[in-house]
Amino acid sequence: MSALFGKVCQNGYVVRDIEAAMKFWTEVQRVGPFFYIPKVKTDWFRYRGMDSPVEMSIALANSGDLQIELIQQRNDAPSMYRDHLAEHGEGLQHMSYWSTDYQSLYDRTLAAGFVVGHEGQIGGEQGRFAYFETRGHPGTVVEISDISGGKGRFFQHIRKIAENWDGSDPIRVVRG
Repeated sequence: MSALFGKVCQNGYVVRDIEAAMKFWTEVQRVGPFFYIPKVKTDWFRYRGMDSPVEMSIALANSGDLQIELIQQRNDAPSMYRDHLAEHGEGLQHMSYWSTDYQSLYDRTLAAGFVVGHEGQIGGEQGRFAYFETRGHPGTVVEISDISGGKGRFFQHIRKIAENWDGSDPIRVVRG
C-alpha cells in the first residue's frame, strides 16, 4: 500500500503482438476473459506536454483484484509505450492506481515531485489518466486513473466476470 497512491489496481504490459499476448495470458496463465478494444478512441493524448496522435489497442482482464492491461501501440507517435519498447522491450510498463478524486491525486503527485510523461482522456473528463516519470526506479512507471465515471463501472464489470470465468469465450471484443 502506497501512502501517496493507495493500492496497486493494475499492471500494464506493453506488447508488440496483443493477440499473442492475450493467448498467452488466457491459455498459459489462465487469466481472463480479456475485454479487447482494437482501436482505443482518446479524447486527447499528450506526450511530455505536446499533443500526440497515439493509436493503440488494449485488452483488460482481472486476476483477483489486480487488473491486467495489455497495450499495443499501432503507430510511431511519441508515447511512453513506444519509449518502453525501445529501452526495455516488451513487459511490465506501469503500475496503476485508481481514484474517484482524480484531480486531488494528480495535484498531490505533482507536489511530491513526479513529472508527467504522458496523459490523456477517454470518454470525457471522468476518463482522465496520467503516467509519471519514475527516474528513481527506471522501467516501470506510475499511472493514475480516474474511475469516477463509466470507466470505473467498466472495470467493476470486468472484475465481476473474471470471478467465475470458466475459460470459455476468452477474448471479448469491445467496439466503441
